[in-house]
Amino acid sequence: MKIVTVGDNCMDVYQPNDRAYPGGNPVNVAVYLKGLGADSAYIGWVGSDKYGDLMREKIQEKGVNITHLSKKEGKTAVTQVELNGNDRCFGDYDEGVMASFFLTSEEVDFVGTHQLVHAGIWGHVDKKYPLFKEMGLLTSFDFSDQLDHDLVKSLSPFVNYSFFSYTKDDDYIRQFLKSVKNQGSKIAIATLGENGALAYDGKRFYRSEIVETEVVDTMGAGDSFIAGFLCGILKGFSIHECMELGSKTAAKTICYFGAW
Repeated sequence: MKIVTVGDNCMDVYQPNDRAYPGGNPVNVAVYLKGLGADSAYIGWVGSDKYGDLMREKIQEKGVNITHLSKKEGKTAVTQVELNGNDRCFGDYDEGVMASFFLTSEEVDFVGTHQLVHAGIWGHVDKKYPLFKEMGLLTSFDFSDQLDHDLVKSLSPFVNYSFFSYTKDDDYIRQFLKSVKNQGSKIAIATLGENGALAYDGKRFYRSEIVETEVVDTMGAGDSFIAGFLCGILKGFSIHECMELGSKTAAKTICYFGAW
């Protein structure tokens, strides 16, 4: 399994004690995939500050290929995080050097050496997705909770596996996933927090429940579900099996502080 993730990274800084953990959807997905046995690589930019050095060091420690992780003069992206019980609430986000991120032609060629490419809505990679599809790559994209974003309609035709974040299984999300599928995605998936996950493949809906575990910090739960699901896809699992693997992977993530 060769998967490359592209785009945003950030240091999640927990208030009020200033504990900092590396994260960002593409980074998290790459790390979780490596833990599941995949050959994963990450492409992005970090700043020339201490957080940039820490980000590079920690991703490398996890065994992810960072040959295309570049250091740029400036600040590494930072997200301020507050805990409300075991749930995290995102505060201010400073995009740092990632605000100017773009893929070089050499990096696009590197992406093409993989089976699947994954990115997220904050990663500045969306314009490359028609090219990724043209190159014959499987594509995955995390739209987060931005269900009304313009990219949902414009990007869906070029995304095999479209992921969203929502709260519950209701008529709204079912109709929404149907529309995403009808716009061109192969499978549309919504993680629903404590209510599990829901997927639609054009023929039927699939449900998976959460795996009960002690919750320490929910940071990274959705990203780890995505990693488990994509790992299952490349292993040839059924949709139901992919969702089960996603749920099991997420259950491990919420047992500790930070995304990983």
